[in-house]
Amino acid sequence: MKKVLVALFVFVTLTVTQAFAYNLKSFTSDSTILAAMQLLEQNGEYDVFANLKRNAVKVKFYTLSMSNVYAANTYDNYGRRVILINSAYKNAPIEQIACLIAHESCHVARKATLEEETIATSKEAACWAKLKKVGVTYPQTKLTKRLNNLAELHNESVQDGNNYIGDKIASSSFYRAQFNL
Repeated sequence: MKKVLVALFVFVTLTVTQAFAYNLKSFTSDSTILAAMQLLEQNGEYDVFANLKRNAVKVKFYTLSMSNVYAANTYDNYGRRVILINSAYKNAPIEQIACLIAHESCHVARKATLEEETIATSKEAACWAKLKKVGVTYPQTKLTKRLNNLAELHNESVQDGNNYIGDKIASSSFYRAQFNL
């Protein structure tokens, strides 16, 4: 009887896992991005893939001219959505690349709104809080500092119910100009 229950458990687990599996190679051919996406999938971030699949998004590294841009959500010449991750972060830990993908997957409007940017940035922060490995010393890059700051704001928001990430975005001169606030 015990063997039957174990076999049944294994069968159900494999069936459920396959139900949520995505063809990650349909989103990218880059091995680093694939590894980051596998990490997202292994950690149950299925909404990221639902967003990418629904919008037929491709993800790739690209040299973004502005050094303060970590990633961008844009469209190719055929009107298809593309997530461009700044190639300056090609050697970043896959946990960090996964967070950038999670953020950009939340963008669906042609022009971002304050609400959409807040949702995307909150998703990025939540992913970093979840994916960041305890005891690992990450390189002290601009991206690491950003993610640590966002995770701290996210945790404070969860603890006391305020939206510190939304407040930070709304008070940023960059976003104030972009959103005409």
